[in-house]
Amino acid sequence: MNFQELFEQESKKEYFISLMDFVKKDYQEKTCFPPFEDIFNAFKFNDIDQIKVVILGQDPYHEEHQAHGLSFSILDGNPLPKSLINIYKELYDDIGVTRLTGNLTSWAKQGVFLLNNVLTVEKGKANSHKNKGWEIFTSKVIEELNKDEHPKVFVLWGNDAIKKKDIITNSKHLVITSPHPSPLSSYRGFFGSKPFSKINTFLVNNNLEPIDWS
Repeated sequence: MNFQELFEQESKKEYFISLMDFVKKDYQEKTCFPPFEDIFNAFKFNDIDQIKVVILGQDPYHEEHQAHGLSFSILDGNPLPKSLINIYKELYDDIGVTRLTGNLTSWAKQGVFLLNNVLTVEKGKANSHKNKGWEIFTSKVIEELNKDEHPKVFVLWGNDAIKKKDIITNSKHLVITSPHPSPLSSYRGFFGSKPFSKINTFLVNNNLEPIDWS
């Protein structure tokens, strides 16, 4: 199955129809993120068989000019959110790479699938679109990625992401879990978890091009 087939299949299901009704209504009545046209941005770069790394977060950033449909990524020219500052600190401590821009599109173009557990959020209210149906959809996405025989690394950051670990049963894939990189939990095991070197070691061992994290 590819993403187009997945969307066609899920869009006919009752949960997805009511989810999209809720999302459209909330976007009409309130300020929500990411911009409506960017909700499925993560799916635009690679299809299931081309994805090498899945980085799963919680839900989009909930302040202006940040979220654009790629987990942890922000629009150009905006100050880095604290979670991303912590990701970059670990990136530097792990493999010595320094990044200045918060836009992670360059990662997405290399086969890094930047997905959130929940794909939309109301302004200023973290997790406000939780339990509306997104979790069913993103579980289905992870299920299809798991079925694919091309080796992938699944990076699950935080409890909401780690709940999806049970879906990833294919021994071809590597699963990396750690606390979320937010300031609330980063010191409980995110720092020092060395995800970036682990990812690239796995990719090289499977004859795949490593990710240029810079």
